[in-house]
Amino acid sequence: MTQSDILGSIGVTLLLVGFLLNIRKIVSSENRWYIVLNIIGAALCGYSAFLINFYPFVVLEAVWVIAAFLSLFSRVPRGTSDSQ
Repeated sequence: MTQSDILGSIGVTLLLVGFLLNIRKIVSSENRWYIVLNIIGAALCGYSAFLINFYPFVVLEAVWVIAAFLSLFSRVPRGTSDSQ
């Protein structure tokens, strides 16, 4: 296996673990660990795609990482209200 194969495999595994935990209702899509799995998994997949010069997938994974980061840092803490 090449470096890109290993990194891509780890990234896909992290994404799938997060997905399975979510659909089994073990974690919600708002759970910090779910979002972190998405960020790390997508980053590894994107870097793996970059190593093999597959740029459409690099763009896809970059958007995935950005969306996950925005989700992680724009969450409103539970029990607070935006209308204050």
